[in-house]
Formats: sequence, structure tokens, C-alpha cells
Amino acid sequence: MASPINRDVERLSGGLDRSTLVVAGVATLGLIMAVLDTTIVNVALDTLSRELHAPLSTIQWVSTGYLLSLASVIPLSGWITERFGSKRTWIASIALFAAGSALCALATSAGELIAFRVLQGFGGGMLVPVGFTLVAQSAGPRRVGRALALVGVPILLGPIFGPIIGGLIVDSAAWQWIFVVNVPVAVLAILAAARSLQPDAGRADAGVLDWLGAVLLCPGLAGIVFGLSEIESSGGIGQPKAFAPILAGFALVALFVRHSLRVARPLIELRLFRARGFRAAAITTFLLGAALLGPLLIFPLYYQVDRGQSALDAGLLLAPQGVGAALMLPLSGRLTDRIGGGPVVVAGVSILALATVPFAFVSDHTPYTLLGCMLFVRGLGLGASIQPSTAAAYALLDSSQVPRANAALNTLRQIGGSIGTALLAVILQHESRAALSSARGATGGLLDPLPAREREQISGAVATAFGHTFMWAAALALLAVVPAVALLRAERADPRPTSLAGPAEPELPQAAAA
Repeated sequence: MASPINRDVERLSGGLDRSTLVVAGVATLGLIMAVLDTTIVNVALDTLSRELHAPLSTIQWVSTGYLLSLASVIPLSGWITERFGSKRTWIASIALFAAGSALCALATSAGELIAFRVLQGFGGGMLVPVGFTLVAQSAGPRRVGRALALVGVPILLGPIFGPIIGGLIVDSAAWQWIFVVNVPVAVLAILAAARSLQPDAGRADAGVLDWLGAVLLCPGLAGIVFGLSEIESSGGIGQPKAFAPILAGFALVALFVRHSLRVARPLIELRLFRARGFRAAAITTFLLGAALLGPLLIFPLYYQVDRGQSALDAGLLLAPQGVGAALMLPLSGRLTDRIGGGPVVVAGVSILALATVPFAFVSDHTPYTLLGCMLFVRGLGLGASIQPSTAAAYALLDSSQVPRANAALNTLRQIGGSIGTALLAVILQHESRAALSSARGATGGLLDPLPAREREQISGAVATAFGHTFMWAAALALLAVVPAVALLRAERADPRPTSLAGPAEPELPQAAAA
């Protein structure tokens, strides 16, 4: 019989049992480390550009390269988790992330920092899918919405505390400390995992690694993102340096799709996408990744470059978005388990899109109160869309399918984030170049230090450049409404959680339940 204490814990946590709460706590400790790192670095890009003497086209790769390495390693997460178990994979990923963080702190040039960020991303890329696998398998399909919401609350506190911590570090200490702070958190996360997780969690019959799939997919993703990032600096998409990697990347991804549909155990189980609901949730996840991570690069730069705020003040001004997301997540998790993810995601994506539109009209004098209110509402939309879309996809699956589905969903989210970040950085470069060239006496790049008088002369034009960039961010959010509506329709057509292997389709390979 459950003790009164256990019953109280389950009631306060939305009916989750103690073992699931322990797993969620361990997962959160590692996940929030990776989230904090992303938001801390975004606030520091302006400082990194000056300290390492790198233009925006180069320094943005500190974020884009990290996101790209995340996307490259995530497809391997399903197989690695099944082969070695979640516990060992989790601990190894945290250790690699910590090692990359330490090397980033030792970097002496932009090139070194980008390379070490890629290494750091290889560890960080495993944290999200493995952490979500641990929580989803522990909770089960009927409670997965509440479990992921529980994990998501502290994770989405990252946008609150990350910019603030980053601002404090950049304004009061050397930039290297934005990476050093990861090391003690990583040590604590490893100790917690070693003590709390089951040794065989996530173990299954992984089969042979799909090496050909990895060789096709990972370079393909890298080529697409690299080509997008080179559009502006190379002189347009018509230049070989831009379009050649993009075409090669799409060709490799197409070959990967063809290959994956012909093998029994592909790197990413594309047959999952035959289910209409899962397919809609996956496309929504991809677009939400772009709508979330892309603007996270642009918002701090707007406050610092155009409004002249310090890194700390920029972090404080971004806090309302994280507050809104954190407040919405518990409610959205309960609603997802009660009425399905479709209605919640449609509402969340619509709120996100509508709250992003006003930023397309920002000026150099837009009231901070108005910006803060719009960020808060935008956070509500994020909290009602990102985790519910993932939970809606998990609710369609057997627990044995979760690792492979997790790899697919998180790959799409990170690809979307990488493409969104690169795309918005390219647009901002293009728009700011036009703004600077039209301003008399203005030379150099957007992040170059300028005298106060010259900065004041071009602030209006620079604000317009940011507004045009935010317009594209709003378009990304609006696009996500389409698959969200498709998810809602799929749930209404068949509201019951089902296995994706139906009688009319080839049976999916099933791994032994953890």
C-alpha cells in the first residue's frame, strides 16, 4: 500500500509515481545544462565577436555549429541507447559535453571555439533524446504528457536564467566562464545518474548500426545548413559555395530516405511517418525548432546592438518569454493527457505566431514594456506547443518504439533549429548590410563597435533590419499552424493510441521493452 507521503507526491506531481519523478529529476539536471549553455552563448555573441575579432557571418557559427553537431549525432541516439543502455549513454554524453565545454574555455580564436563547440554538441546532442527516452519509457503513454511537462518546466527556465547568467558573466568576468560553469553541473549530473538510474534502462536488441544511413544523413544535414549560412557571405544563393552544398545535402538526404525504406533496421525509422498523426507531430516539431532557436539568436542582438543594452540587461529583457513558457507547461501537459495534443498544439502555435508578428514592426524606440508583454505571450505559445507536440507523437507508440521515434523527433527539432538559426542570421546580415550602407559614414559590420553618435544615426535603419528578420521568424511560426491542424484532425479521426504497425503495413521492428 502506498504511504501517505507517496500519495502526496503523486498528487502534487500530477499522478506520476516516485520512480518516474526520480528519473525526471536526473534527466532534468543534464538537460537544463545543455539548454542553459545555448542561451548563455547567444547573449555573449556580441562580446565574442569583439574579443575574437570575428564578424557576424563567422561568430554565428558558434551557435549554428553547435546546433548542427546536435542534429548530426541525434540520429545515432536510438541505436546507441538500445545497444549500451540509457544509463551508460547518458553518463558518457554528459562527460563529452563537459570536456567540450572545458576546451571551449581554452579557445584562442573563433575557429578553435567553433570546432570545440561542435565537439561539445556531440555530447549535448545525446542528452535531449536519451533524457526524453528515460522519462517517456518510465511514465508510459498515458502519462507522458505530464512527465514531459514536468521535465520541461525547469528546461524552459533556461531562457530565463541563461541570458541573465550569461549577462552577469560577460559583464563581470571573462567570456571563458560561460563554458566553465558547465563543468561542476556536469559532475553533479553524472553522480546523480550513477546513483539513481537502472543499469539496463533502455537496453534492447539494437541490431547492427546502419553505417550507410549515418554516412548519408549526417553529411547531408551539414551540407544543407552550411550552404544556407554561406548565402550572404558568398554573394547569393547563385554562387557555387552556397548552392553546391545545399544541392549535395538534399541529394544525400534523398538517398538516405530511399535507403532507410529498404532496410530492416534503419538509422531513423521512417516507417513511423506512415501514421498521419505522427507525421503531423513530426513536421510541427521541425518548424517549432526553427521558430524557437532561430529567434533566440536574434532577440539578444536586437537589444544589444540596436538598443545599446548590456549583456545582463538583454538577458533580463528576455526573461518574460521563459516565464510564460514555464507557467504554461504544467497546464499544457495535463490538457495533452486529457484531450490530446492536437487542440493544445493548435492553440499554442497560433499564440506563438500572433505574438511574433508585432516584432516585425519594432523600431529603435519601441517601449520595453510592450516588447516584454509580447515575449511573455510568445512564451505561453511555446509552452503550449513544443512539449505537447512531442507528447502527442509518443502517445501513438509502444514503449519499445520510443528510442527510435525519439531520435527522429529530436533530429527534426535540431535540424529545424539549425536551419532557422542559419536562415535568420543570413537575413539579418543581408538587411543590416543594406542599413549600414545607407547610413552616411557607417562602415564595417553590424557587430563592429561604433562611436555613440554614429550608432545613434543608424539605429533606426538597424531596427528596420531586425524587424524584417523578425518577419521571417513570424512566418516560420505561421507555417507550423498547418501541420498542427493536421495533427488535430488525425487525433479526431482516431483518438485512441495505436501501434504504428497496422495490418496493411509491414510490421515495424520491435525492440524488447526496457
